[in-house]
Amino acid sequence: MGRYGVKERNEEGQRRVDFAKRMDMAVVNTYFKKREAHRVTYKSGGRCTQVDYILCRRVDLKEIEDCKVVAGESVVKQHRMMVCRRMLEIKKRKRVRAEPRIKWWKLKKEDCKVEFREEVRQALSDSEELPDS
Repeated sequence: MGRYGVKERNEEGQRRVDFAKRMDMAVVNTYFKKREAHRVTYKSGGRCTQVDYILCRRVDLKEIEDCKVVAGESVVKQHRMMVCRRMLEIKKRKRVRAEPRIKWWKLKKEDCKVEFREEVRQALSDSEELPDS
């Protein structure tokens, strides 16, 4: 629960809070300071209560920008619609550079065969010249 939640809880509300704690979740509605009209989700017979909640993982809480009840819109007569705005960051994938392939099929050409043999002889002679450590 954030610091702007409803202080009074019934048994069912306490179960929701306990569930959120066990699952390492946050009750998003309670993290934003709002007027009463933007917190009340159920209004009937002069009673105003907050019965709808949005839960998110605690690690994703930094992505939530705002959470409020839309005062003018009613889903049904007593319930009001709740809106949560979240900023999603799209990460670009880095292109992985592939290792250059050895083009063995080119050795069918005579000039490539000769060039390859020379490079191999050069590499072998260089490795023989190295002193033993």
